[in-house]
Amino acid sequence: MTVDVQPGPLAIDGAEPVRTDPWPTYDKGDVFIEEEDLEAALDAVRARLYFRYDHRPHAETRTGRLERELCAFFAAPHALACASGTAAITLALLALDLPPGSLIACPAFTFAATPSAILLAGHRPLLVECDDDLHLDVADLRRRLTPEVRAIVVVHMRGFASDMDAICAVAREHGVPVVEDAVPALGARLNGRPLGTFGDAGAFSTQSDKSLNTGEGGFLLARDPAVHARAVVYSGAYEGRMARHFDGAPPPVDDLAYPIFGLRMDEIRAALASALLRRLPERLAAHHRNYGDVAGRLADVPGIALRRPVADHAYLGEALVFRLPGAGADATAWTAAALRAEGIDARALGDPGDTNVRAFWNWRFLFPDPARARAEFPVTAARLDESVDVPLSANLTERDRDHLVTAVRKVVGAGRC
Repeated sequence: MTVDVQPGPLAIDGAEPVRTDPWPTYDKGDVFIEEEDLEAALDAVRARLYFRYDHRPHAETRTGRLERELCAFFAAPHALACASGTAAITLALLALDLPPGSLIACPAFTFAATPSAILLAGHRPLLVECDDDLHLDVADLRRRLTPEVRAIVVVHMRGFASDMDAICAVAREHGVPVVEDAVPALGARLNGRPLGTFGDAGAFSTQSDKSLNTGEGGFLLARDPAVHARAVVYSGAYEGRMARHFDGAPPPVDDLAYPIFGLRMDEIRAALASALLRRLPERLAAHHRNYGDVAGRLADVPGIALRRPVADHAYLGEALVFRLPGAGADATAWTAAALRAEGIDARALGDPGDTNVRAFWNWRFLFPDPARARAEFPVTAARLDESVDVPLSANLTERDRDHLVTAVRKVVGAGRC
């Protein structure tokens, strides 16, 4: 239904809030887990075999089975379960065998784990501006690509697909590989094709707020068997164990020529991930239902600009991001605070009082001077200053969605943004 709200007293000023129940999020225990999922993990615990490389054949381990299931789900030739999404990005970059210290292009709007993984792999991040919808700006990517740039890490940030056709075309022109940081978009599709399968490798997370929730964990998809083999070795396959990941003869990769970094997934997490993977379509459908309902009812609200996908339904739907065009960071921060007062978890991405690690100028490990960083990437800084982010749990009810629409219309309609 459409909620028509007239501006009225706001909770931030002391009035009654729209809701008093906690907004459902993973860190408050609102997780997409059923008893059968828990039983799968408990079965792995009871088996007392927690290490993925024991006496069993690869196909009989829970981690090996998960990798086969991931290959089937994503229609990908190779999958490697690992310790985290950051580990997956790092393993992809290591396995590409790039010259040490290479420049790696990535969007300025991303989680801090993206540049961190680039550094962990021994390379240097080169940030690229984002457009009005916070997607990587392909024109700016083209401008910044020099012979020093040896790979592109594209991020499907907050579950929204980047323009993979355009990005891969630029990559082919320059002869550089593409790694997809699909950590925020597990299960989302672009024109019917799963994100994470467009580039040379795709990195995913199974951390608690992701579509598969194992607390910590991740996986890597690779197209080239040699890239997969090197990633397997780097992840911690030693003394010939890399060969277990191939049905036939493995690629001619010397597993003693690479260090091992202990970035494996264990059997307990793999068991939980397998159980959740079987119900992933159900969760994806819930995300699309929630996002479609809320975005549809907010599309006509004056003064806000909903983030637009690069193609129809090319998003996960686990976050509502909208901009207040022309607003400064302080006004946007007030809007997010007013929504929180109404009972809706909301965050202004550019809030000056928030050390949000999705704001690139807060990455002191790259930018000791935040003001200088903002001046270096002014377009992305301006867009983040205008943006409000609201998490959308797969478990949102119709009542929750009504409350969100009511609160946004009420706060924005007050005309104080």
